[in-house]
Amino acid sequence: MTKRLLMVLTALAVVIGITSAQSAKTVLQNATEAMGEVKSIQFSGTGHYFTLGQNFNTNSAWPDSIVASYTRTIDYSTRSSKEELTRTDTNPPAIGGGARFSGEQKQVNLVSGSYAWNQPGSTPQPAVAAADERLLQIWLSPHGFLKAAMENNATTKSAKSGTMVSFMAMGKFKVNGTIDNQNMVTRVETWIPNPVLGDMHVETKYSNYKDFGGVKFPTSIVQAQGGHPVLDLTVTSAQPNSANELSVPDAVKQATPPPVVVKSQKMADGVWFLGGGTHNSVLVEYPSYLVMVEAPLNEERSLALIAEAKKLVPDKPIKYLVNTHHHFDHSGGVRTYVEEGAIIITNAMNKPFYEAAWKAPRTLAPDKLAQNPKKAEFVTVKEKYVLADGARTLEIHHLQGETHNEGMLIAYLPKEKILIEADDYTPSAPNAPPPPINVSRSQNLYANIQRLKLDVDAIAPLHGDVSNLAALMKVTGGS
Repeated sequence: MTKRLLMVLTALAVVIGITSAQSAKTVLQNATEAMGEVKSIQFSGTGHYFTLGQNFNTNSAWPDSIVASYTRTIDYSTRSSKEELTRTDTNPPAIGGGARFSGEQKQVNLVSGSYAWNQPGSTPQPAVAAADERLLQIWLSPHGFLKAAMENNATTKSAKSGTMVSFMAMGKFKVNGTIDNQNMVTRVETWIPNPVLGDMHVETKYSNYKDFGGVKFPTSIVQAQGGHPVLDLTVTSAQPNSANELSVPDAVKQATPPPVVVKSQKMADGVWFLGGGTHNSVLVEYPSYLVMVEAPLNEERSLALIAEAKKLVPDKPIKYLVNTHHHFDHSGGVRTYVEEGAIIITNAMNKPFYEAAWKAPRTLAPDKLAQNPKKAEFVTVKEKYVLADGARTLEIHHLQGETHNEGMLIAYLPKEKILIEADDYTPSAPNAPPPPINVSRSQNLYANIQRLKLDVDAIAPLHGDVSNLAALMKVTGGS
């Protein structure tokens, strides 16, 4: 009896599997017939672009800019995409991070198979780290979703708004999509790795389909990442089967991820400026421990900084990490210090954000803290916190009047007269052209120095090179 029951259940499972496969195939074929079969698609429009991870505070949306023109060409057969956009700043400029700019900013972002690069001018710039996401975005487009689902043994199940289709893209990204009763793709979701948010949710909604040359394409595309929109596009034209021959430049084919470089510069006894990349940190020595100010970018950068700290002061642990603000390029390595055993000093508003974000799954790119879980310890700052031990004192102040980040902190060493600040004043790095200076933010920084009565000589910026108060005053017109 048991053997017969097992045989019946096995046969039933096979039938269900065949039915499910046929159902998925039928759903996808019907949608392809309704939307139109294409080898490539080019679409254009206008709208809004939002900068991920740069919101004014931990609860607000990503800051906005205007997309004056947008064109994207996708060739599904060659797995290539060219995205061209021209952005202008909002008026008034949105508060929050992301580089504010005047006039127009043009971007050209490309991918072909496993190669990604940018083409801001005549010289291609390899973008090795962007290849996976750009390739994945091809399969998140409406027609790309149907093609990838057909190629990757998709499954289906009923949903409130139609049929949900699921599959694994590129062997590692789970993709779910909804096909409505008119056989249109209306929603696609997936998850991609992010140093702050873990397996970050990416959701794209498609609506208001129109016929373009016999092919149905949405005239509204809204993509959200990490819970907030990153692109809101109104499509004005679409052209099926347009040519998109991309030739991968040799420099892109030969490119490898750039090495993580840390260069230490002694600013005072027991104080080192740690540069060597786009983002800096500062190491401060206490009698029995170390303090690191800032953990930017990602775990790789933080591991290199920790290694440099152990090289400079081999017999002392890093007890504290000072996090100036939550923007993702300044907080992507904070978790690494939690795993190292450090206590995180940050603005009080950031603690609930980090605690919630760090509960998210990290299956796509598990970091050291995911592999060795520890509970994070925080020291929260509202307006001022002083870390004093022996002859060393480090003051941490909340900046008032900020438009870059509501919770921005600065650090100040009164004995050494060194100010550590992020994003408000960025002097030139060695052998680099002068960066655009945000005068209003630099003026606000100087106003806070005066308000707090800080006796500043040297400035250790977390972008750019070491500077001084006189240079800041020259920028701001202070006296």
